[in-house]
Amino acid sequence: MFCKATLLSVALALVASATPIAQPNGIHIPLQKRGSLKNQDGTFNAEKVARELVRVQNKHRQNLINLKQNVGEQAFNKGASIKPLARLPEHAKRGGVPLTDQENDLLWTGQIEIGTNKQKFTVDFDTGSSDLWVPSKSCSSCGSHAKYNPSHSGKKQSGSFSISYGDGSTASGTPYTDTVTVGGVKATGQYLAAVTSESSQFQSDPSDGLLGLAFPAISNLQHDPFFFTAISQQTAPEGRFGFKLASSGSELFIGGTNANLYSSDIEYHTISSSNGFWQIGGASVSVSGQSVADSFDTIIDSGSTIITAPSAAASSFWQNVYGAAVYDQTQGLWSYPCSSPPQVSFNWGGQDWAISAEAMSLGETQQGSGTCVGAISGGDLGLGDNVWLLGDTFMKNVYTVFSVDDNGVGFASLA
Repeated sequence: MFCKATLLSVALALVASATPIAQPNGIHIPLQKRGSLKNQDGTFNAEKVARELVRVQNKHRQNLINLKQNVGEQAFNKGASIKPLARLPEHAKRGGVPLTDQENDLLWTGQIEIGTNKQKFTVDFDTGSSDLWVPSKSCSSCGSHAKYNPSHSGKKQSGSFSISYGDGSTASGTPYTDTVTVGGVKATGQYLAAVTSESSQFQSDPSDGLLGLAFPAISNLQHDPFFFTAISQQTAPEGRFGFKLASSGSELFIGGTNANLYSSDIEYHTISSSNGFWQIGGASVSVSGQSVADSFDTIIDSGSTIITAPSAAASSFWQNVYGAAVYDQTQGLWSYPCSSPPQVSFNWGGQDWAISAEAMSLGETQQGSGTCVGAISGGDLGLGDNVWLLGDTFMKNVYTVFSVDDNGVGFASLA
C-alpha cells in the first residue's frame, strides 16, 4: 500500500571517501558521475547519444505502463500515451560491435546497504523512476556486479519485476522486502527487486542497480519507494532532498538541503500533476533573452542527460537559434556553430535559470568542424503534448530541491 507521508532527501558527494557524512538535518553520501556522451577528444559520440535517447524513451514508456496499472489512464497528461518500444536506429550501430566502455546510462551513483548484514551496492539515483533493483545471488548473467543474498534478512514476495529497452537490454527478477540503508537513513520492510537475469548491456554497466526517487504512482513493484518508506518510519529529518550535479563536488543531500552549496533563496514551484513524476508547470524557455516557448510542463529527471522536448516544440526552439540546422532528423538532434552557442534559460514565473554553453553542447561533430550538436532534442516520449523532460543538461546549472513537504520542485543559484 502506498503511504501518504512525506518524502526524504539524500546527499551525494563526488569525493574519494565512501563514508556517509552527517550534517544538521540531513545526510550526504559519496557519489560518482560515470560516463559521457562525448568521445575522449570531446567530439560527439553518435552511438552513445542514440542509446541514451532510446533508454530514456523506454524508461518513461515503462513508467506510463506502471502509472496505468497503479492509478489508471486518468492520471496521464493530456496527449500522453504508451508508445511502442523504441529501437536503436540501424545507422547508430557499429555493425554489431559493442561499445567498449558501456557508459551510456550517464547517471549519478552512490553506495547503499541492503539487509541487516549490510550488503553493499553501487546504484544509480534516478528522480525519473520509483523502484529499487539490484542483482540477485542466483543471477548467472549479472557479470561481476555485487549480488544480493536474501537469506540473512530478506523475505520473498509474490509477483515479478521486469524492465526492457529497445536495444535489447533487459532486467527481470523477484520482489523481496528487506532493510535498506542509504547514508545512514534506514527503511525496514522495503520492497526491492532482486534481478535474476540481465542483458549483456547491463552486465558491463559500472553500477550494480538503481534506486528510484520518484513517486509511488509509477512503481513497477506497486509499493512505496525507499524515501516514502523511510519518511513513514520517521527515519528522515525532512521530506526533501537536494541535488548538486557538477564535474566536481556533486552531492545528493538526504533529509533537507545543504545551504553551503547554494547562494540564493530556493524558488519552489508546485507539482502540477499527480502522475508520479516530479512535474512542474508554467514553464518558458528563452534564447538570448527572448521567449521562444511558454506555458509548458517540465519533468525534472536526474536519470536523463539530454533535454527532450516534443518534436514540434524542439523544431521551433532551434529555428530561433543562430546558425542552427537539423543534424539527425531521426533522433531529433540539431547543430549550431560552436563559436556562438545559444544563450538559453528556463523560467517558471520567477528567476531565469540559464544553461551554460558547456552543458548545451554534446560535442563537436568532428574535430575542427566548428559545428556542435545541441543537448536539446525533439522526440515524442509519450509524456504529453506539452511536456518537456529536463535532465542533467539543466540540473547541472542549479541547485535542485525535490520536496514533498512543499509539494514542489525548487531551484537555487549554485554557491
